[in-house]
Amino acid sequence: MSNGLKISTWSIVAPILAGLVLAASQLNLNLGGIESIVMAIALIGAVLSAVHHAETIAHKVGEPYGTLLLATAITVIEVGLILSLMLTGGPETAALARDTVFAAVMIIITGIVGICSLIGGLLYKEQVFKLHGANASLSTLAAIVVLTLILPNYTLTTRGPVYSASQLAFIALVSLVLYGTFVFVQAIRHRNYFLDAKDNNDDEDGDEDKSHNTNKASNSTAYLSTGLLLLCLVAVVLLAKSLAPTIESFVKLIHAPRQLVGVIIASIVLLPEGLAAVRAARKNMFQTSLNLALGSALASIGLTIPAVAILSLMTGWTLFLGIDMKSTVLVLLALFVNAISLATGRTNVLQGVILLVIFGVYLFTTAIP
Repeated sequence: MSNGLKISTWSIVAPILAGLVLAASQLNLNLGGIESIVMAIALIGAVLSAVHHAETIAHKVGEPYGTLLLATAITVIEVGLILSLMLTGGPETAALARDTVFAAVMIIITGIVGICSLIGGLLYKEQVFKLHGANASLSTLAAIVVLTLILPNYTLTTRGPVYSASQLAFIALVSLVLYGTFVFVQAIRHRNYFLDAKDNNDDEDGDEDKSHNTNKASNSTAYLSTGLLLLCLVAVVLLAKSLAPTIESFVKLIHAPRQLVGVIIASIVLLPEGLAAVRAARKNMFQTSLNLALGSALASIGLTIPAVAILSLMTGWTLFLGIDMKSTVLVLLALFVNAISLATGRTNVLQGVILLVIFGVYLFTTAIP
């Protein structure tokens, strides 16, 4: 359509520049801090470009497929990054997947949901969403979190925060079953649970208004955005991997716990998702914000754990999954508060502040345990 969404020039240039920066980094120019700064800028550009193209595709395919696509894309970044770091670092990275996945869950259910609730409350006093969709997301997330990050501390076959080989394989399968069932419910069986009121009416009537149609991308634009999105995701993975040694050196320099590395990596990976969720909240589309946030948390833990479990079983490396007692208390508190806050179908400023306070406590106690 001539009046549909168009691709911005900057969103085409950004991934190309990111690719050039990556190519230059292979020349071993040893520019020190300047090289890291340039790579960080290129990474941010690739992330913003990824958000732009993901939103273009989302407009084309509709909800909840758009948010599901972005959540899956983000998880591909995370899985690829974690696996590459584990293969490079060897057995010493046994806790990297746990730290990154736990950080991703906490960033999403306290940080991203909290910011979206706060912004929506400030701009619109209250924002509404569908209880069925939120309940489905939270119940699935709670089950996977407990089974993958808490239960390993209490099994008897092996001591410590690890599963035995058979237990690990079984939990990986369970995680895939839970996430796969959730996707089936979200995308097919109960799709209306994850649509806001307007989208739901359009879906039932089979007719969208004219203004809504004008916001859709043409087929050629959608295909181009898909290719550029994939390019952006590859750039983000490789840039984040290249920056990993710098991140680890920084954490050691400030004498912070190694878990902070997982927090920083998860923050980088979740930046596109977080920005998209916040933009949806600013547009009074909190249902989309929830779909993006909780869907990303589910994809992150539901797909990452099976992937690293397979790598662990293939290589024989020990995989630490169980989180410590402090982290257990915080994640259970975060899930409990989310369950209460999202039990009314409406959000306001108070809910956002509470979640952000928990997020602040999580960050503070991670840096200063």
